[in-house]
Amino acid sequence: MPDLHPDLTLDPNKAYYILLKAREFDAKEEETDPDEGSNASDDKMVDVLEFQADDSVEEELSSAIRPLNVDERLDLIALIWIGRGDFSFAEWSEARDAARDIAPSRTIRYIREIPLVSDYLEDALSQLGYSLDDYLDTHVTLPVAPEPATSAD
Repeated sequence: MPDLHPDLTLDPNKAYYILLKAREFDAKEEETDPDEGSNASDDKMVDVLEFQADDSVEEELSSAIRPLNVDERLDLIALIWIGRGDFSFAEWSEARDAARDIAPSRTIRYIREIPLVSDYLEDALSQLGYSLDDYLDTHVTLPVAPEPATSAD
């Protein structure tokens, strides 16, 4: 009987970090007006959703994937394919074997070119019982608004 919950060599925390970087990357669009002269606060910061020359999101995604070892890379690709529905967890070994066809030097570009890759990765991790909300709760600290000042009488 196939293992429906394989032992991942890819730490789910690494997978979620890659997922979040992929989500940032997917949200970007090509720059539409490179010579516009408006003030960012006046145009509601819409340029933040466009690739800019000094934008680091593509490099951050690449830097998250580049150090993965062979097994982690195979897990990542297999998880994406399972989340997309190309394979099931019952076909885990087959998915990992098929992932070997993607050369390590092409892995980053391959992953960047998959539309909705972050959604596929999230779906597969969810099927394994992991939660993006749990990851965010333990790894992302949001700034806390200061308490309103009270006047001393």
